[in-house]
Amino acid sequence: MKIIPKIVITMALTVMSLKAYAEDLKLAKELAIFEQYLGSWESEFDPKEGQPKMVDVSKWERALNGTTVRTLHSINDGMYGGESLIFFDKEKGKVVFYYFTTAGFYTQGWIEQIADNAFVAYEDVSGNKDGITQVKSTSTLTPNKITVETSYFKKGNWTKPEARIYVRSEKTVTFK
Repeated sequence: MKIIPKIVITMALTVMSLKAYAEDLKLAKELAIFEQYLGSWESEFDPKEGQPKMVDVSKWERALNGTTVRTLHSINDGMYGGESLIFFDKEKGKVVFYYFTTAGFYTQGWIEQIADNAFVAYEDVSGNKDGITQVKSTSTLTPNKITVETSYFKKGNWTKPEARIYVRSEKTVTFK
């Protein structure tokens, strides 16, 4: 008879511990939209004519005790890649990010949530050899799919938006 109460107590403590652990893994309230984006994703897309197909693998993860979201991505197993840190800037009163690339340039920007499952990222680009100085991208999450539409401000003009669809993936981000 004493075994049953011990099992019940052990189970109750385990459930309480798991609940506390899950709470510890939450993101800061300003970053809550990104909880549904956490995990690995991939997109296959056709590049310019005559170039091989591109595969972009990305990973979204909780960082710095939930005060930051870290994203990593690589195209074609490390041909190109980057890393972002997304966090709430109390001074600016908005979600901001820095994105660093293997091509030697970086961007910084801010994010505006436009729906429970969508946001717009605005980036200022520094040091891009192709003349891109700004980027605007809209990301929308539907069950197990992220649609990203991106426009580039290049040599004084905005490009036509390009759309990519990302699906859940088991692939890993690779850097050379």
